[in-house]
Amino acid sequence: MTETQANNPLHGLTLEKILTRLYEHYGWQGLHEKININCFSHEPSIKSSLKFLRKTQWARDKVEALYISTFVKPQ
Repeated sequence: MTETQANNPLHGLTLEKILTRLYEHYGWQGLHEKININCFSHEPSIKSSLKFLRKTQWARDKVEALYISTFVKPQ
């Protein structure tokens, strides 16, 4: 494991796992309130949200940052 991966709290997590855990924690409405993107408010689903997030880096960055701030404990 490289140094960057050793310090990466998302190492080993897929975008699908990240999104699913956030959805289970916040629900679609809560996700939309935290990150104002349409894929969380207009007919949301894991599949359609993944499709959007894989193509849109700024939105993926926001989702990953929300995951870290919600679930990763500071050491």
